[in-house]
Amino acid sequence: MYYARFLGFIPFCLLVLLAGCEKQDAIMNIGAIYNLTGEQQNLDIPSSQGAELAVAELNQNGGILGRQVSLVLVDGETNTTIIAQKAQQLIDETSDMPVIIGMSDTDVVLAAAKVAAKNQRLFITSGATSPLLPADVPGYLFLACYGDNVQAAAAADWAYSDLKARSVVVLYKEDMSYTALLRAYFEDAFRGHGGDIIVSRGYKTGTFAGAITDLPDADLVYLAASPDEVIADISALRATGYAGPIASGDGFDIGEAWSQLPAENKAYFTTHADVGLNNTDPKVMAFRKAYAAKFPGHEPDAFTALGYDTVMLIAAAAEKAGSLKVDAIRSALSDLQNFGGLTGSISYEDGSHIPIKSVALFKATNGTEVFVREILPTEIPGP
Repeated sequence: MYYARFLGFIPFCLLVLLAGCEKQDAIMNIGAIYNLTGEQQNLDIPSSQGAELAVAELNQNGGILGRQVSLVLVDGETNTTIIAQKAQQLIDETSDMPVIIGMSDTDVVLAAAKVAAKNQRLFITSGATSPLLPADVPGYLFLACYGDNVQAAAAADWAYSDLKARSVVVLYKEDMSYTALLRAYFEDAFRGHGGDIIVSRGYKTGTFAGAITDLPDADLVYLAASPDEVIADISALRATGYAGPIASGDGFDIGEAWSQLPAENKAYFTTHADVGLNNTDPKVMAFRKAYAAKFPGHEPDAFTALGYDTVMLIAAAAEKAGSLKVDAIRSALSDLQNFGGLTGSISYEDGSHIPIKSVALFKATNGTEVFVREILPTEIPGP
């Protein structure tokens, strides 16, 4: 792993984080599995911080249905076997816990969500974007984020309309569900605009160097990479002499890790929200202030906002239902409308467990992430 933004709170074993309150008899437990170590930590550490911040704010304002909230957080270690074991451990040791949240990748989410469903618990992923996930765990799995088909369509819209790209080379990590799906959705959407995918080339862990030999000229390279390999892959691609734009999905949202590429200024990516310093939205400004107080010296990103929104979604659904029971929260969440999150207005419609949301486009510039614009694609490939 190239960079870890904050490792001081990583638990050796199960942590019970009762944020900002004294222990009381009436508690609402929310389980959380985030990969605080391993290749997913660049996404999951910020997400867990956002969840912690949301719990602290809820408790400062009376909790959920008058109960203080306990975030029961464990490290999934980016290992599906460990994740499944820890999901079961959470359920066994916290019998009154209606919901587990967490993680930002399809494969690791499935490991936990299947255990949750088997035990009739909800699982809400804050950042895993496969639109196939709810069908894989029917009835119990919700996304707090958009689907990969939406962000890929947004990238294709931008590439064709704004960048005026007509030819694209696609490189994707083929042994990772997220990257394989993302590239397929992008290719469908870009071709739908009339663009040409002149090469679509998969690679496996450790074989990227071979995948970038003899690449043809193109207006854009779309690189669907694992978050822990972004810095190395872009460096390798630039070393071949390619100086054009590179685009990707939210796996490129690696925050402070971009400081390792201070000269990079043509890498673009879709992600979930703009919570940067220049955003003057009062809600974002308040969030940044609260985050800085709780996690000094660190910058929040879109995944921090997703973790925050996921906890707040649970609170909104429970308050709407007037109950902490699994079925009541699930029913309330299923038709929740116009929830005002940091990552946008969130609505679940027509029985879908994936919310309708817009997409944020960012650019890596001088070692930082810079917001470009918001995109709501109109032509979206099916799941």
